[in-house]
Amino acid sequence: MTLLIIEERPLERSQRSGLDDLPLFRLGFRPFYLLAAVFAALGVPLWVAHYYGWIGSLPNVHMGWHAHEMTFGFAVAVIVGFLYTAARNWTGLWTPRGRMLAALAAVWIAGRIAMLTAPAWLAAPAWLAALVDMAFLPLAAWPLYRVLKRAGNKRNLFLVGLLVLLAAANAVYHAAALGWLALSPLEPVHAAIMVVVVIESVIGGRVIPGFTRNAVPGSAPVADGRLDRIALGATAAASISWVIGLPAPLTASLSVAAACTQLLRVIGWQPFCSVRQPLLWILHLSYAWIPLGFALLALAAFGVVPASAAIHVLAVGSMAGLILGMMTRTALGHTGRLLRAEAAEVWMYVLIQLGAVARFLAAIDLVGMRDLALVASTVSWTMAFVLYVVVYGRYLCMPRVDGREG
Repeated sequence: MTLLIIEERPLERSQRSGLDDLPLFRLGFRPFYLLAAVFAALGVPLWVAHYYGWIGSLPNVHMGWHAHEMTFGFAVAVIVGFLYTAARNWTGLWTPRGRMLAALAAVWIAGRIAMLTAPAWLAAPAWLAALVDMAFLPLAAWPLYRVLKRAGNKRNLFLVGLLVLLAAANAVYHAAALGWLALSPLEPVHAAIMVVVVIESVIGGRVIPGFTRNAVPGSAPVADGRLDRIALGATAAASISWVIGLPAPLTASLSVAAACTQLLRVIGWQPFCSVRQPLLWILHLSYAWIPLGFALLALAAFGVVPASAAIHVLAVGSMAGLILGMMTRTALGHTGRLLRAEAAEVWMYVLIQLGAVARFLAAIDLVGMRDLALVASTVSWTMAFVLYVVVYGRYLCMPRVDGREG
């Protein structure tokens, strides 16, 4: 499909604000990757420290807060930053930048503050904090929809629909947390994680085979459209079945189907070709947690393993692993740097994978070392994102090294 490229008339100096000139607000990935990484490095250790009583009482820092913020705070920020950047490439049109991008980032920050502090410390009604948090996704989805619609890019409009699903899940979370729905607040969070897994499945299927083919001479990864559709359908069906609580035999069967078809996709992408390419193997390895996660969901349906094991495999192994892999790769490419992993990137990737393994071990608690595994997972996770902030923070705040826009 031919890209529709429309050049926008640059603003006169008198029309511009300081925010329009800041490199941090020149393209969506810049502020949202940085905010997400800082929040990931602070939020998880805060939760664990509060969980073990190492810090004073924080009324809002509870299990629901942790699950909500890692999904609707951390993951959503990265997804929006990635989609804004990708849509710029898909359409040739500008997604939010400058003042508009800064305003959206401010709305995201306001949501994190509201979720952490209100109503206990600010004497504000709980529903007000919910409204502040819920504002971000609709506001972020609307300009993405306008850009895709304007360009006639129907192929990717469904991604706006998935953002709408995430917004709906967030609204259900708040309704449950406020006692307006007789539902555990964790259920809509789990539903949102499954929506994120579907997004990963779509984007991963598009980029991982191509990245492998381009980076590894002689490789021939298979992108089978029919298998992709079957895997996505099975993944969506298993996710829905598990979220709404269909009978265990049906949920387990659909989960096994999702695990098998996703595994076939991974095998077809020739993951072993990527072992010498850290920017590649982090994507292959992180994606491989998806079939494992659905295999664990099948076991969890019959009570063989805790559901928490499956959820954290999907959330830490696949979601955080793919996020870190794409946050490094796209930040390098879109700041004009070589797509090459140095020691810092390798350490980030190793740490996030160790964190996923440790979190899985904490969930199943086979040898009675849950606390040790949970702390080890937290340390690994935190170090990975601290490294990202230290190394990539300056990349995200500086102009592209090749002088191009973005």
